[in-house]
Amino acid sequence: MKTIEELKTRIKELSKQAVELRQKASEVYLTNQEQAKQFRQQAREASKRCQVLIQELKRQQV
Repeated sequence: MKTIEELKTRIKELSKQAVELRQKASEVYLTNQEQAKQFRQQAREASKRCQVLIQELKRQQV
């Protein structure tokens, strides 16, 4: 089990990663829709992992 600070750090990292992937998807969409689709999928996965960690953080803070 991770500490609260480790969870917060990882949540920030995953959130930043998701935003960057969405931005990349937007940038390449007109030239390469398949790659944009892959970037969006990776962003969704990062967001899901982030949500799991947020739930874990909430459990630990109770």
